[in-house]
Amino acid sequence: MEKEGVFSVEGSDTGRIPNQRELEKELSDYLTKKYGNRVKIISPFVVPKKDEALTDGPARGEAGGDVAHFNMMPEELESYLDSFVVKQDYAKAVLATKICTHFNRIKFNRRRDSENPAGQGKKSGVGMIKNNVLMIGPTGVGKTYIIKLIAQKLGVPFVKGDATKFSETGYVGGDVEDLVRDLVYEANENIELAENGIIYIDEIDKISSSHHLIGHDISRTGVQRALLKPMEETDVDLKVPHDPISQIQAIEHYRRTGKREKKVVNTKNILFIMSGAFGELAEIIKKRLQSQGIGFEADVRPIEIPWEILKEVRAQDLIEFGFESEFVGRLPVVVVFDELSKDDLVEILRNPNNPIIISKRMDFRAYEIDIKFEDEALVRIAEMAAEEKTGARGLVSAMEKVLIPFEKKLPSTNIKRFLVTRDVVEDPEAQLKLLLNNPDDQGHKERFERGKEKELAAIRQYLAERAGDFSKKAELEIYPRRMDLIAELYLINITDIDTAVEDFSEMYDQVKLEEASLMKTLEVNVSFDESAVDEIIDQAIKTGQKPGPMTFQLAKRLEYGLRLVKDRCGIDNFSITAEAVTDMEGFINNLIKSVYRQENSGEQEICGGQEK
Repeated sequence: MEKEGVFSVEGSDTGRIPNQRELEKELSDYLTKKYGNRVKIISPFVVPKKDEALTDGPARGEAGGDVAHFNMMPEELESYLDSFVVKQDYAKAVLATKICTHFNRIKFNRRRDSENPAGQGKKSGVGMIKNNVLMIGPTGVGKTYIIKLIAQKLGVPFVKGDATKFSETGYVGGDVEDLVRDLVYEANENIELAENGIIYIDEIDKISSSHHLIGHDISRTGVQRALLKPMEETDVDLKVPHDPISQIQAIEHYRRTGKREKKVVNTKNILFIMSGAFGELAEIIKKRLQSQGIGFEADVRPIEIPWEILKEVRAQDLIEFGFESEFVGRLPVVVVFDELSKDDLVEILRNPNNPIIISKRMDFRAYEIDIKFEDEALVRIAEMAAEEKTGARGLVSAMEKVLIPFEKKLPSTNIKRFLVTRDVVEDPEAQLKLLLNNPDDQGHKERFERGKEKELAAIRQYLAERAGDFSKKAELEIYPRRMDLIAELYLINITDIDTAVEDFSEMYDQVKLEEASLMKTLEVNVSFDESAVDEIIDQAIKTGQKPGPMTFQLAKRLEYGLRLVKDRCGIDNFSITAEAVTDMEGFINNLIKSVYRQENSGEQEICGGQEK
């Protein structure tokens, strides 16, 4: 769980400012030396619930519905997106900036309005422009994925709609305002949380007026106009005639209270994000650019990459494409995504956070089968996907085409290790027969282990490259030993790296929470140094136990030996090292031997390396 500071320290340029845990340790050491065991710092711990992986509903995050405490900066959100999304640097930068600005501006406006000397009821900002976004790009480049990631990170409710399902008068008895009502549902009926949510509408290019009709396409322009008010600011009534449940609730409320209840959602702070492929838009832009360049200096070179020319899009191009000027005016932020090449698809598969590989690992782990991928296999899968020209979606279909025969057959066998090689991708059926005929082939086992080592090395490298970001996120130093533990959590829990870091941080907090509570249950005072904490977490990962109870059990087993040392030497505080976890008997014996050596040498101040 991330803990962000709200105060800055000025006038200090002598070194790095310590984080919360370092300050607590320094203060605790000082107070122990000055007052003994009578005073000790015990900081409050918050053990958060684990995030759901890419859910569309509200999740734990920095916003959490409480915009008053939103404190995320654009670069922080961009760094988070970099961990998951390959390429699309411009799109990630713009989206991170504008979405963070959107929520920080909400916080600023609320604080300003509440502190207004003219009174809390005085509000300003009529006609203010909201940072609604239009995303343009081919299929499979990550438009929906990136918005889901942002909604999850911020902890705001998120709903997705398809523009092709709407009409001016509604569809199946509904209308575009149903998206706002869905947002309330995703927010668990928390209207205030829903009013700070994100509505994402895909295939928005399908509601542009048709170029093949004379005059306006009334049905499509009608949908655009129906979106105008929600995109800016309006009150949406939660009770609608075509919703029988809401009507029953209204009747029941009237029966109990004798009053009519009017529940509305204000859309002022709801962020609208639209996306589409806009295939024909390139020709409109090209025609405009060529007309602007008529003359002796005209650039008449043909445009070979249509998606590149889309980056020159202007409001007039969107209007000519078939959008109403008022509709375009409510989408001030336009982001054009890059088309993905074969090399980009390979990089996606190599990213340890990519959901495609993680999903396949889950599929096979459901049958207790451990699956690994060689790099050459990933390259060949990317080549197959590139041929389909559907972006990252092609990776999913190519992966399924290769692995379905194995996913069908291997669960019925005793094979628990499966290595995907280039040969497997090239000829799945032949390789399946070979595997079934030689399940205990030693060469296959050795190759699988080499693949496992390469995977671990890749994860360690990924963690090392981002150690600074992860250290800041977890408020813990991330050194090689901890990189190994995080890598193990990543592989065992089948999750992404960010969640694995959070899991490690939570396990660390469990050990420290138990350490603080041991003051009340033991006759000696113990503290666990960083090496001991790492070793306890390692044992917890290997045995599947919780680190908190393991810490308590370890301390109770050590208590008798430590009490003997205390009675003999008068030691009050004991620092527990990794040796106590791996070799408890050896730790106690070495401590006792150290005590006797100190006594025989006549040293009284320090006994056995422990403080009196």
